[in-house]
Order: sequence, then structure tokens, then C-alpha cells
Amino acid sequence: MTSLQLGLIVAGVALVVGVLIYNWLVERRVRRRIREAFRDTGEAAPNAPPRVASGRGSARIEPTLARTDVAEVIPANPPAVTDAGVEDAAYEAPLEIQGRIATDLTDMTPEAPPVAVPAPAPVVPVGADPDIRAPDPDIECIVTLQPAHPVTAGSLAAGLHARVGKPLRWFGKRADGHWQLLRSDTKGEFTEIAACLLLADRGGAASRELIDAFARLAGSVASSLPAAFVPPDSEREAARAEALDRLCADLDVQIGLTVLKTGAATVAGTRLRGVAEAAGFRLGDAGRFDWLNDETGTVLYSLANYRNEPFTAEALRATSTPGVVFLLDLPRVHDPARTFDQMKLAAKRMAHTLDAVLVDDNRRPLDDAALASIRAQVQASAAALAGVNIEPGSPRALALFGG
Repeated sequence: MTSLQLGLIVAGVALVVGVLIYNWLVERRVRRRIREAFRDTGEAAPNAPPRVASGRGSARIEPTLARTDVAEVIPANPPAVTDAGVEDAAYEAPLEIQGRIATDLTDMTPEAPPVAVPAPAPVVPVGADPDIRAPDPDIECIVTLQPAHPVTAGSLAAGLHARVGKPLRWFGKRADGHWQLLRSDTKGEFTEIAACLLLADRGGAASRELIDAFARLAGSVASSLPAAFVPPDSEREAARAEALDRLCADLDVQIGLTVLKTGAATVAGTRLRGVAEAAGFRLGDAGRFDWLNDETGTVLYSLANYRNEPFTAEALRATSTPGVVFLLDLPRVHDPARTFDQMKLAAKRMAHTLDAVLVDDNRRPLDDAALASIRAQVQASAAALAGVNIEPGSPRALALFGG
């Protein structure tokens, strides 16, 4: 055996050992972050996602592509928007999360019941619509009121019109045991009332002070009926809210595909609006063109200005832009992979129509291989959401990833 062969063998063994040590260190770091995330609730949560900084409304996770050898063909232009496109960082979540999340949202709850109520609301099955079926104890703080006699929705006016800083829902239980979402014009009488406060959304977790305000509101409504009720444990519910917000921060993914003109060329706003509307987009109040589902009216994906300026009818008549960004808000759409395919085709068509190039956030061209890589990340993200019983596009997902 020559010295070269021996050296190669030693190098190979060292490489394998290095990979094993690296994998061990990564797993150790993730488990430590998991323990920290659930320390407040007393849960071990061995398969839960790692802890991340709160405030997911200000920093979203986006799929990324590693650097390639493809030369840039787009000269310098105004800086790309920071909330869209494909960034140049190593992609860790949610691909890191998939395969590690094996528990559902109820596993985040402390061993004691999440809400101290005489008759807790049942857990909504995955895929069921909590707006229709019942309260959702996995993502809501629930206080049940037990009136001395059946009450109408009109007697809950103070609660139905209240605002406490997070979405608030009221349900009534009929004599047949079924829950019904209550509105001011809901007919009938109800033997039990459930006040439900969303624990987290893109605005962050519900604070202890907010939960205390919710408890006072429920107590005030209970006194007016009158009805018996047990207030929630604000400290424990706030801890649940923080854990839920950290979980959702790991799963909050938006996809961006940029269509950019080359050089210093721009697209006139009037031409852009004509092309967008001919492709089926509608100008929305949020300053973007939206592609809507014909059956449900929900937004599948949007078309935003490459510049950090909203699209308005007036601005489109007077200005131009170097490009546009196609945006897919993954948690809020059913079948994200299929929706991504539709958005990708729309982006390619628009790039062809505007004589532009489909690029990532660093102005590197996106070929079919790069787009296939992004699609794989979309599928992984959708699987991670489904793995914790947050089906993309479901009422639960729309609640958690709204605000």
C-alpha cells in the first residue's frame, strides 16, 4: 500500500468522523433549543421545533437557494424588497423542522387542563372548520359560561362587540349539544356559552395582560346573564401563547419570485396593470394585485411592486417600476405545491410578455432546476405544517397566520 493510498484512507475516515460529530452537534443544539422553548410550560416536547426569536410578523422565514456558478445577467438596480424573493442564506427551517415534528398542538399544553372550565370544549379534528364546528382549544384560550337559564345571542352584545387586541369568538351550545358561532343576529337560545381568545397570530403571542383583560370581559358578561364561570389561569395561558407563537414562527414561510427588467429599463405602470389584469389579477386594497380562487374568493398569490411602494390606481398611471414580485403566503393556501406551480407559470408568462427575466432576490436567474428546488421546499413546509395539525389554508392556519 502506497503512502498516497494510506493518506486517502485516513482522510476518508477523518471525513466520516467529522460528519458524525457535526450531525451530533446540530442535533444537540436543536434539542437544547426545544427544551428552552418549552421550559415555561413544563413540557419535555422531544420532537417539537426549535425555539426562535418572537415577533414573527417582522421577520418571516423564506426558502433559499445555495450559490451557483451562474453568472449574474441583471446589472445593479434599486435594491430588492426584503420580504420577497429568494435570499442567499443557508436554508434551515422549515426543512430542519420536518421529520422532527411528530406531536400536534395539544402536546404543547401543560399536564394540567389548558383552561380551567367546568366542561372543556372538544378538540376540533384536523381539517374541520372551527368557525362552524366548535371552539378550538389548541389555539384559543377558552372560558365557558354556564347561564342559570338558556340565553340568546342578543344578551351577549357587550361581548360580541368587544375588542381586546386579538381575535375573539363567542359560541353557543344548543340543547342538542352542538356548538354554533354566535353573531348579533343569531337566532335561538343556548344553554352554554364559550368565549374564545386566539392565543397567537402574526402580531405575536397574547400577553398575560391581554388574557387578564379577556378574563375580565368574560366575567362582566357572566355577571350580566347571570352565569357561572371559572377564569383562566393567565400565567399558564400566556406560556401556551408564547409556545404556540414560537412554533408558528418556525413554520411561517413566504415564497417570492421576481420578474425584473434588464439594465435600467422599467415597465410603465399602465402597461403593467394591463398585463396583470389580462392575466387574471385584480388590484387590491393592500397595494398588490391578487390572484383569487374563483370558488372561494380567497387570495392564492399576489403581485407586488419590486420597489417598496404599494400599487394604487393613481400611482400606476404616473410611475413605472423595474419589476414585480410574485408572492405566495404558504400557510394561507390549500395545496401550496400546486399553487406554487400555478404562480411559477404565471411568472414565466409575465417575464416573457414584459421582456424581463425571472430572478431570485440576488438578481440571479432562476432556471428549472432552481425552481424545482424551491418547489421541494414548499412541499417540505406544507408537510411540516400538516405535521402539527395546521393544514395549510385551513381555518386554523388562517387564524394563526393572520393579523
